[in-house]
Amino acid sequence: MNPKTQSLPTGRPPQKRRKQKKRGKKWTAILFWLVVLAVLGYGLFRQIDGTKADLRQMAAAGNTGGESSDEGVSAVFGESAKDKTAWNLILVNREHPIPEGYDVELTKLSNGQSVDARIYPALQQMFDDARADGVYPIVASGYRTEKEQKQLMREKIADYEEEGYSPDEAKAKAQEWVAVPGTSEHQLGLCADINADGIHSAGNKVYEWLEKNAHRYGFIKRYPADKSEITGTIHEPWHYRYVGAEAAAEIYRQGLCLEEYIETLE
Repeated sequence: MNPKTQSLPTGRPPQKRRKQKKRGKKWTAILFWLVVLAVLGYGLFRQIDGTKADLRQMAAAGNTGGESSDEGVSAVFGESAKDKTAWNLILVNREHPIPEGYDVELTKLSNGQSVDARIYPALQQMFDDARADGVYPIVASGYRTEKEQKQLMREKIADYEEEGYSPDEAKAKAQEWVAVPGTSEHQLGLCADINADGIHSAGNKVYEWLEKNAHRYGFIKRYPADKSEITGTIHEPWHYRYVGAEAAAEIYRQGLCLEEYIETLE
């Protein structure tokens, strides 16, 4: 038997097998790092996606004028559900005017409306989720200056006077609909009058969705129909006030208005 022939194993020559092994190791390493990068990338995506409601800025009126966990939104701003002096629980009504020296940092919506920058992430997420459910809301009115509130009051009084009411009667009727300047939540920037876009949704559809879901994003219907004697304002299904996710959940669960909830706090 030829020894040279014995020394050669069956199969491919050794040199080719070594090259094949190197190529195999190379592709194994490449696949390994691709998997690692994919896992890291997915984790980063989930992290970004989970906090997008806190970071996103207003894009267009169609987005918020026509979130995302509640805990995540609340945690960003350190909201309190128990401290009645906390920014998100400020009580404003006829007996409690806007605090002296109150200031607000606004986020301006592209439809010209503005809201307190702190409530924007939750508001945007709420609108995003509403649209995903086939409901298309817009912010019809957000922050107002005292000057704008006074103008609204004058216009409402004039409307009633044109209907034949005396000046005193017209003023009293107007105050049922328009808050006295200095006592309007719109001057806080923490509320929004939310209506339908008029194209894809009707008003009642928007109001029904908000009543069922708004508390999940930290918003409450500020003036329920059965609380007018307490709030001093007639039923406004469009007026939603931000109080934070925890407080909103409790208010919704117990069927309270903000005045009643504040009374439960120490």
